[in-house]
Amino acid sequence: MPDRLPPLTALRAFDAAARHMSFAKAAEELNVTPAALSFQIKSLEDHLGEPVFKRLNRAVELTEAGRTLAPGVEDAFQRLHAAWRATRRLHDTTTLNVTAGPAFTAKWLAPRLYQFAQAHPEIDLRFIASLRIMDFDRDEIDVAIRFGYGPDPDLYALPLAFEWVTPVMTPDLARAYPTPESLKTAPLIFDDSIDFLDPPCDWPAWFRAVGIDHRPLHGPHFSQADHAVDAALAGVGIVLGRRALVIKDIYEGRLVAPYRVALSTTAHFRFLCPKGAEDRPHIRAFRDWIVAEIDKTASVTESLTIIPAADVAPE
Repeated sequence: MPDRLPPLTALRAFDAAARHMSFAKAAEELNVTPAALSFQIKSLEDHLGEPVFKRLNRAVELTEAGRTLAPGVEDAFQRLHAAWRATRRLHDTTTLNVTAGPAFTAKWLAPRLYQFAQAHPEIDLRFIASLRIMDFDRDEIDVAIRFGYGPDPDLYALPLAFEWVTPVMTPDLARAYPTPESLKTAPLIFDDSIDFLDPPCDWPAWFRAVGIDHRPLHGPHFSQADHAVDAALAGVGIVLGRRALVIKDIYEGRLVAPYRVALSTTAHFRFLCPKGAEDRPHIRAFRDWIVAEIDKTASVTESLTIIPAADVAPE
């Protein structure tokens, strides 16, 4: 039996027919006639020297040879399509596909995009706001901004800034609750999206950081961090605001952080892309813009006393 592969058109016809288990549906997918598709399948069988389908009455079944061949052919075409898409993207420096979590997209990226669009009108940004870890090749992603501990093997990973949390509120609420001790009677908001942090960066941990033994139990809980921040902006209560999600509001005065004590975590946002892609013009422009935007609000962090969460973790 020769090792030479059959024609690509025959393998493509077989792949479609094996996935649909129907010559008619496979022909429709490939935009050929059923007769043309049957001819390609017969060509592959002649090349192999045995049938890959059992022709039944109004149906087909894979033979043992067909069942052996199908997974490899399907995988090969998927890899070929992925490689083709990735290669085409190498020449596209006008479209940038970015994935980030919903909260970071809403509270960090969206409010600043006008500046990026003004500076780079040639780049068309497309955002996928999702917590799902997306595949750069399969999902055609250029840049991912992810929060957590890492590491990120086989990727270019740039730490954007280490994260801290501190109580933030409207200026009116800050006047009503002027000291950390007064927070014992304040309306507190709970951001459950950071419950995974270890050591915890929650209300009990922050109270320990300022020398107060208090474990608040009551108040609205939000599974999405941006919703918790929106509630604080509306004056509903006081939230432990995460740096990335509240720093612009603090910098511009919509929220205040009056107590000047923050808890830090080793979890952080990272700018990620495939290794070697970081210096492609549109990716480099987006990365440099993010770093510059972070630097603009650095004075907020400089005004805080930052205590590692590990230093106040319960024994």
